[in-house]
Amino acid sequence: MKKEDKALLIEKIKETLASYSCVYLTETTGLNAERTTDLRRAAFKADVKMMVVKNTLLKKAMEASDLDYSGLFPALVGNTTLMLSNTGNAPAKLLKDFRQKKETQPALKAAYVEETVYMGADQLDTLVAIKSKNELIADVVALLQSPAKNVISALQSGGNKLHGILETLSNKEQ
Repeated sequence: MKKEDKALLIEKIKETLASYSCVYLTETTGLNAERTTDLRRAAFKADVKMMVVKNTLLKKAMEASDLDYSGLFPALVGNTTLMLSNTGNAPAKLLKDFRQKKETQPALKAAYVEETVYMGADQLDTLVAIKSKNELIADVVALLQSPAKNVISALQSGGNKLHGILETLSNKEQ
């Protein structure tokens, strides 16, 4: 490959990395063509971009990036499949679901999520447990609504109680 072509590929990989907030490095060499196609389809449905890259080109693109991906460099050995997403746990859920079909592949090598590096396949459960931005927003909204619901409930129950007392007193006088 010519030097100019490599420079263009590095720039394209760098732009692709910049458009996603989460980067997963996986090993998919043990998959046959059918299973690889299934993984690509599942990734497309989960809004996860999947691409096979050369480690040297990926490393140069990461070095040229504005973010510090240096923690991922030790995982750049062997064949590497890059999984990119803007949802932190989407690729992890995809990998876990895919691996539950009694397969050892695809294996997680490393991940860069929310400016944190996760190394090794044992981190998959941790990555699955990370909440997405929308899930966190929903939790905050639920927490904010809870006190208001308690106040409204107390006011309504107090009004019902007061109404019951007044009705009992008016019935007694008759």
